[in-house]
Amino acid sequence: MLERANSLFGYTLGELSIYAKLEIPPNLKRDKGWIGILLERYLGASAKNKSEPDFASIGIELKTIPIDNRSKIPLETTFICVAPLIGNSGVTWETSYVRYKLSRVLWIPIEGQRTMPLAMRRIGAPLLWNLNSKEELHLKSDWEELMDLIVLGKVETITAHHGEMLHLRPKASHGKSLTAAIGKFGKPILTIPLGFYLRKKFTAKIIARYYRYFLL
Repeated sequence: MLERANSLFGYTLGELSIYAKLEIPPNLKRDKGWIGILLERYLGASAKNKSEPDFASIGIELKTIPIDNRSKIPLETTFICVAPLIGNSGVTWETSYVRYKLSRVLWIPIEGQRTMPLAMRRIGAPLLWNLNSKEELHLKSDWEELMDLIVLGKVETITAHHGEMLHLRPKASHGKSLTAAIGKFGKPILTIPLGFYLRKKFTAKIIARYYRYFLL
């Protein structure tokens, strides 16, 4: 799998879309996950259940990261998984989907400048990254803070400002999508689905540390 990922270095998304027989959209406004789908198809991702890493048999999650080619700065936050707003009693950081998915990640940088046509954006050299103890402490602290708010019925008070490296953002196809959650006094409510995202400053540290690998 890593050998196949390395073979993509320097190719454009347009070239890979022809090889993978996947129609390239005019932009990503309505197809935000298209790049990930394209790479998963080429690399043979196995996970059908989104709670598992993309390559479940070897415990590796695939994450594309759009970066500015000049500054090597990530241009977007990174989605990890949907946040469990109900049925989360007894869940700990050690057994969470967030930790499970971030234990080992295959990062693939993509040229991400919005002024560049999607078909012309090049694929960079991949990096197989393992979550270290310092990074895990940061993420665990954020995860526990956010999950406490969810469990205590304060989900509607959560904003994107909560969490230093990990935060929650709305995760829905449109504004009318609602999901079950626990509100004040333990009463069931309907609210906007939320997803866990890595902040750009977290992924920027990965890029800075492994700069030589993020070649474009």
